[in-house]
Amino acid sequence: MIIKSAEFVMSNSEVAKCPKNNLPEYAFIGRSNVGKSSLINMLTNHKNLAKTSGRPGKTQLINHFLINKNWFLVDLPGYGYARVSKSSKKQFQRFIPDYFQERQQLVLAFVLVDIRHEAQKIDLEFMEYMGENGIPFSIIFTKADKLKPKAIERNVAAYLQELLKTWEETPQYFVTSSSSAIGRDEVLNEIERTNRQMNALKEQS
Repeated sequence: MIIKSAEFVMSNSEVAKCPKNNLPEYAFIGRSNVGKSSLINMLTNHKNLAKTSGRPGKTQLINHFLINKNWFLVDLPGYGYARVSKSSKKQFQRFIPDYFQERQQLVLAFVLVDIRHEAQKIDLEFMEYMGENGIPFSIIFTKADKLKPKAIERNVAAYLQELLKTWEETPQYFVTSSSSAIGRDEVLNEIERTNRQMNALKEQS
């Protein structure tokens, strides 16, 4: 997929105020320090589309970006660490499940995890929530540039093995790096393939 246009549309804290059209949405979510904003900027080839910060937990709203005029990239608040007040944290943590359970335009969620670390309880619990609620998701391993190829292979294998303790099969996954654009084509091609499938089904109906 070639990204011809990427534009910010809106930010809000209420699912009911999200865009009213029926364009497909692909949501990106992960722990607050996983490198989500950098990944979004890399995928869209825009340096400052999503705001990056040295302070984890910067994203506190549902952010919609219109890509190529035909699908939305949705930047969701990170779960876990964030330097905000308890009341604010409760508020934006609450609309995360609201979005996943109510937003019919959602096609696929990408759950980001740092490839350098072993499986974290908070990530595993979040994936379990997604599975229990029938929300389709893929895993994006971030920061692959920080490891050598053998270490990447070893860490991914260990992560998938951990998932198989509770899952019958592992979700689709992608290995990425925001600084070197590793995995960019794979992620975008998956979105393009899914969009084409959806359009074909619409034409048949």
